[in-house]
Amino acid sequence: MKFMLMRKADSETEQGILPTDELFKAMLEYNDRMIQAGVFLFGNGLRPTSEGCRIVFRNGRPEVLRGPFTPPGEQLAGYSVLEVDSLEQAIEWARQWPTLDSNGNAVLELRRYFEPGDFAPGPLVEAHQQQLKMPVEVNIHLGFPGTCREAMTFYHQTIGGTLEALITYGETPAAAEVPPEAADLIIHGSLNIRGRRLMGADMAGECQQVAQGTCIHLEYDDQDRAAEVFDQLQQGGQVTMPFAETFWASRFGMVTDRYGISWMIGYGTGRSPQTPLEEVCNP
Repeated sequence: MKFMLMRKADSETEQGILPTDELFKAMLEYNDRMIQAGVFLFGNGLRPTSEGCRIVFRNGRPEVLRGPFTPPGEQLAGYSVLEVDSLEQAIEWARQWPTLDSNGNAVLELRRYFEPGDFAPGPLVEAHQQQLKMPVEVNIHLGFPGTCREAMTFYHQTIGGTLEALITYGETPAAAEVPPEAADLIIHGSLNIRGRRLMGADMAGECQQVAQGTCIHLEYDDQDRAAEVFDQLQQGGQVTMPFAETFWASRFGMVTDRYGISWMIGYGTGRSPQTPLEEVCNP
């Protein structure tokens, strides 16, 4: 069963006062113990209510109320989600909350999640269970023959986003087993693009295969920006379909870049003037 362990706000959290390094370290160690025990799913701290709002419905009409909200003790400063066997087990973990927090005067609250088994079987419960089966994220992973660092850096410069990771084989716990010539190759690269990740790695030997039949689609709301990205991706690569009007998009093009990765670049998808199908298929 899942529980939300909530840390109630106080005057300091409502002022946005950050934890000391000592408290931060204690919280990390506390979370790590729960991770090692297999009960910690995730958690986050929340900024003060002065930076938030409430949306209150009155007779079906929403009204936005800006923070701050009082009293502080009725607000929420952070939470962790635990998966345990019982309320008693959740309480036991809550008892281990670092006493450095609020000088030993923090207030916590535990609330159990509703689960499908709490409801009578039926189509609505089945529909909810289908939702729960969906993954948290859908990302793309690319394999490279030793050019991952160069490619991920190029994609970062071309597309934007946040280059979250470029971890080498030599930086892993198995570094001693890695041949010297492979130590600087990338085992995990990650480019965060609006919460979706373009990931990659240098693949050895038969593990490296040229991607076939797949494309990465990027949709833009600015035609000039879409054209710019298409132009950068085609440099050193090969254009499969010129960036032009189609019957499904104001502008659309396909290109295989210098690293062998195929892309579709679109602008105004679904808002284009009609273009004969034969002109698209036989440019």
